Amino acid sequence: MENHSLPKLHIAPLFCLLFLTSLVTCQLNYTFYDDSCPSLTKIVRYGVWTAISNDTRMAASLLRLHFHDCFVNGCDGSVLLDGGEKNALPNLNSARGFEVIDSIKSNLEKACPGVVSCTDVLTLAAREAVYLTGGPYWSLAFGRRDGLTTSETAANEQLPGPFEPLENITQKFAAKGLDTKDVVVLSGGHTLGFAQCGVVKPRLFDFAGSGRPDPSLDASFLQTLQSTCPNRNESNSNLAPLDASSSKFDNVYYKLLVNSSGLLRSDQALMSDNVTGSMVVGYSKFPFLFYKDFGASMVKMAGIGVITGSNGEVRKNCRVVN
Repeated sequence: MENHSLPKLHIAPLFCLLFLTSLVTCQLNYTFYDDSCPSLTKIVRYGVWTAISNDTRMAASLLRLHFHDCFVNGCDGSVLLDGGEKNALPNLNSARGFEVIDSIKSNLEKACPGVVSCTDVLTLAAREAVYLTGGPYWSLAFGRRDGLTTSETAANEQLPGPFEPLENITQKFAAKGLDTKDVVVLSGGHTLGFAQCGVVKPRLFDFAGSGRPDPSLDASFLQTLQSTCPNRNESNSNLAPLDASSSKFDNVYYKLLVNSSGLLRSDQALMSDNVTGSMVVGYSKFPFLFYKDFGASMVKMAGIGVITGSNGEVRKNCRVVN
């Protein structure tokens, strides 16, 4: 397997110079664990690889977990705490991967006890999930600390939803310091994984209360989805792939949007706007451009509201505060 070595310490000041915003603090640096836990990346990568080998859906689940953590009061590992955010509507019965983070954290506690925060574990696990499924690799700065609280209300209010219009989603991204390009790029994470039919069915049978399917859906795709997600309550937990290669990180997601075959209403909405639509077309044609921009947007997201220094804590168990 390709071995990526992390940049040396002298790059950290340049990082601060380029990204000195409210999102990224210069207290994060690339060599944070080099001495205190040199086996960090190896342990996390093996843990993620094992999880994906046992369940190909896990790559998408870990990426989504990181996203849901950072969008609720910043990247602080609060989504990993029992109660609170786990009980919010966007996470209840759909957020997965907690046991994978637990296992990785347990192995890290054996190798370097009390050193690596759960937040940094989740941040790194998300990158490894993308990388191990064929996606890009991006360098990460570390030093995030774990938060002490978790909020169900905040998760319900701050997380973008699959039924929201593009304008609302863009506003929620902007509230986190992320721009329209980040909306389009990070939505590309839906190249991995599945959605529950309960989320999809309104588009298939009763779009906007019309009693008819979403007219923007490709006819052939609609027929396939209606077969996967029949109009019965018991089909709500069935799974529909977010793209045609749902276990591989690629740009097929964007190709589907161009062909009016986006699974989620919020995804297909990217084609309804000239600015976002042109970006979608670009990424559908140039996968390496998508990979480059995805890594950059993930770095931005991983810096939202981080806790550093003496604030917060390094949890021993990711599910409870110390």
